[in-house]
Amino acid sequence: MKKYLVEFIGTFFLVFTVGMAVRSGSGLAPLAIGASLMVMIFAGGHVSGAHFNPAVTLAVFLRGKCDKGDVIPYWIAQLAAGVVAAFIVSFLFGGKAASAAVHATVPSVIVEYLFTFALAWVVLNTATAKGTAGNSFYGLAIGMTVMTGAVAVGGVSGGAFNPAVGLGVFTMGLESAKQLGVYVVSDLAGGAAAALTYKFVNGSE
Repeated sequence: MKKYLVEFIGTFFLVFTVGMAVRSGSGLAPLAIGASLMVMIFAGGHVSGAHFNPAVTLAVFLRGKCDKGDVIPYWIAQLAAGVVAAFIVSFLFGGKAASAAVHATVPSVIVEYLFTFALAWVVLNTATAKGTAGNSFYGLAIGMTVMTGAVAVGGVSGGAFNPAVGLGVFTMGLESAKQLGVYVVSDLAGGAAAALTYKFVNGSE
């Protein structure tokens, strides 16, 4: 139960930061989002592994570093946190409806897949690999990956790289149902591909 609570807390603050930064129109939104993920990873990594992302949980499971029995509870905690964060953001903005962004589907699919692959690849190589065991930089590396993706392709897809974030921004009204589908399919596919690539490169280690 402690692991699931930590997953909820970390995902909540990630999605809450996304919503508040985007709805306030901050030009520093990518930095805030990456920093939020970084500090939550440092805070919760020793308890739950600090996935805060269903695609990362899938990647870590396929890599062999997440128990099968934890996958669904992690997903539930992460998705619930995204919804709760969304409701609080909406409340803080007076319940005023946000305008859903419009993104072209094919470019969104491509960039969401690629940067979720990059995110999961970084997670696996910095937080689960024997060669980097016990390092002190994994949270920064992971947070910077999200920040980089948000800057590089946020204008193309919204830059979720995370189905829980996707559900959160959809619940806030910032993204359409179609885009939520892109976040779920492309991001899970990117996480799975990263795990398979990791195993090809590193073997069973």
